Amino acid sequence: MTEKFPAHRFSIAPMLDWTDRHCRYFHRQLTRQSLLYTEMVTTGAIIHGKGDYLAYSQEEQPVALQLGGSDPAALAQCAKLAEERGYNEVNLNVGCPSDRVQNGRFGACLMGEAQLVADCIKAMRDVVAIPVTVKTRIGIDDQDSYEFLCDFIRKVSEEGGCETFIIHARKAWLSGLSPKENREIPPLDYERVYQLKRDFPHLTMSLNGGVKSLAEAKVHLQHLDGVMVGREAYQNPGMLAHVDGELFGSTQPVADTVAVVRAMYPYIERELAAGTYLGHVTRHMLGLFQGIPGARQWRRYLSENAHKAGAGVDVVEQALSLVADKIVVNA
Repeated sequence: MTEKFPAHRFSIAPMLDWTDRHCRYFHRQLTRQSLLYTEMVTTGAIIHGKGDYLAYSQEEQPVALQLGGSDPAALAQCAKLAEERGYNEVNLNVGCPSDRVQNGRFGACLMGEAQLVADCIKAMRDVVAIPVTVKTRIGIDDQDSYEFLCDFIRKVSEEGGCETFIIHARKAWLSGLSPKENREIPPLDYERVYQLKRDFPHLTMSLNGGVKSLAEAKVHLQHLDGVMVGREAYQNPGMLAHVDGELFGSTQPVADTVAVVRAMYPYIERELAAGTYLGHVTRHMLGLFQGIPGARQWRRYLSENAHKAGAGVDVVEQALSLVADKIVVNA
């Protein structure tokens, strides 16, 4: 019997404008075990917005909602709505360094307000039974000592009741660097996250930042409870086909990428009937055949044709024909 691992052992990071419901549905075709995250959704959008910011497909499960906000009452209201809608987890964003997010008083700037973060977590935990987690950095600006990080974790866990932390192993500069630069310029410090787990062994700790392969993920899993991968999983989604077998011990066959594309057709048809443009779904699928002959033609054909009026599944099938015969089906 294979060992049963929790979904947070491997997760796909919340990425603004990327991990929408179409992206998550696609990723779920490649990995059945991983935990998927929504884009960050603000409490204001959920409470006051005109759209349904909590919409997702049941097939995406297990899926977690990432919230942006710093008002305990509003966060509690949104957490309750998320639980009612069937989300598996609510995660508080304490890691995004963008100016827009700071102006709303949420994201990485909250690292400097550990008591407020603890209050926010407690307010959510008081009204839901699902896990309430925190995604954060190892520091902000000049507050980047290990002691600062430990003090933050201690207060949020002891006073807020947070039991699970996802640590992006870079600090964030709140001014002077763009969000993109904040993902690349501050150096990664994996050892600091490992040390955090050693010092807080009772807490669940996952690592995020710079992970490019499942081989790297396995190394981190020798020290931590989970690994979260962002851009690599999005730009090279084919790697996700191997996650269940390599990290979760699944004995199911590795997902055949051509079959994965065709498994998307019923979903695409449903979405087209509801008024979604084909390109809104297929943009997340462009990197699927990375490294395979024909991948460039696949990307180009979809990019040039998916946004045309009336574009449907036939466009995807035509793009697939440019690459499918060059693929050796995974054993």
